[in-house]
This record gives sequence, structure tokens and C-alpha cells, in this order.
Amino acid sequence: MKIAGYQMQSMTGDVEANLDKIARAAARAAEEGARLLIAPELAINGYGAAEALVETAVSAQSPTMARLSEMAARTGLTIVAGFAESDGDAIYNSAVLTDGSGEFAVYRKSHLYGPYERRWFSVEEPRAILADVDGMRVGMLICYDVEFPENVRRLAKAGVDLVVVPTALPIGWSGSFIAEHMIRVRAFENQVFVAYINHCGADRNFAYAGRSHIAAPDGSLLAEAPADEEALFFAEIVTSAFDQSRAENTYLRDLR
Repeated sequence: MKIAGYQMQSMTGDVEANLDKIARAAARAAEEGARLLIAPELAINGYGAAEALVETAVSAQSPTMARLSEMAARTGLTIVAGFAESDGDAIYNSAVLTDGSGEFAVYRKSHLYGPYERRWFSVEEPRAILADVDGMRVGMLICYDVEFPENVRRLAKAGVDLVVVPTALPIGWSGSFIAEHMIRVRAFENQVFVAYINHCGADRNFAYAGRSHIAAPDGSLLAEAPADEEALFFAEIVTSAFDQSRAENTYLRDLR
């Protein structure tokens, strides 16, 4: 299965502009034969939107989500994108997966990073949210979640082939290490594919590292985006190509 990562520069607080950008990326991804498109953390609202996160937060049953579903139906893609989710009085840092059927799988971030996220979002208990995409089992995490090995292991034990990780990784030495090394280790130690899709550029609150990566079960890098610009990039996910790696690295089977 061919997947696409969309490393984008979101417009803070401008939901319509961000949906338009995702729609254009979806159309291009479909033309290239992709079946799955992944956009960054809070791509729909803009990660650094601050107060506007509350103003633009929506429920999973909102017109915003309906538009994303229509986008998926029109292009034949499954789309994953981060958004600020409202549920009663709570706001969650969430990611939605839609295949255009009108049904949504929603994952809420379980590990909030720093005072910024803790100010604007409620925390959710860790959960395994799974979906089937063209016969491939897909699980979702968001940014900081992937830095805790327990979260990826939970999904691996649940039988996923691919972990998608919308993220908002900032510029800095630690960010470079996470993107360039940790993501490949998470893939290897769980024998799964990991798609880590970041923002680029800057907004009024943050500057982003770019460096989106898609890693394979043997720790190899299937695709990456540059540090400093928007990019729609692709990887072929062929699970059988890594049967030998799984046979040699039996972490899940040997786990006690």
C-alpha cells in the first residue's frame, strides 16, 4: 500500500485555509496512487493557535469532520489529521481517521507535552484506537505519545502493521534526535511501520523541525521530508518485505 505524509505549515486558527491545504494534498496524493494520507498534529487548527484552539475546536460530528470525510470519499483516500476536539466542557488534542464512509476513528493524545498543551487540553487515558486500511491494521498516536515506548508496544501487541503519528516537533537538538533516531528505533523494537508526520515553518508561538520520517520494521528509513519546507512525500508499505526481520527480531513473541 502506498501512503503519503503531508508535512505542512498550518495557518493558526484558520480552519478553512488548513482544510483547503489538506484537500489539495489529498488530490495530489490520490493522483500518485496513495491510499492513506497523514497530516500533522492539530493540522486543522494550527498547533500554535493558543486561544484560537478553543474557539475553533469541534466535535467528531461537526461540519468540519464531515468536510474531511467528503474529501476522503472524493479522492478514495483514508485521511488522518490532527484537530482540537470539543467534548462537553473538555478540549482534547485529537487525531481523526476517516475513509469517507461518514464513520470516524478518533484518538485523543494521552501524554500532553509541556505547559502549553496542559493549559489548553484535557488528558485522555492511553488507548489503542485501531482501523483497517486496505487490509492493513493501523493504530494512532500523537507526537509526545511515541516517545513513550509503552504506547507503541500497546499498539504492536494489538496487532497493528502501521503506527501513524501526527506531530508538532519543534526545532532543537532533541527534536532532531527524535526524528532521526527514535522513530526508527520504535519501528524496529516493535517490528512495525511508523509514519511520523510533522509541521514545518513557524507560527507566533513555535518553530517546527520538519524532518517527517516513515520507518520500516527493520529500522530502515522508507521516506523523509526536508527540515524547512512543505512536502508531500510517499512510501510503499509492503509488510511481507520484512518477514525476515520479524523472524529474526522476535521481541513481541519473547516478551515476558
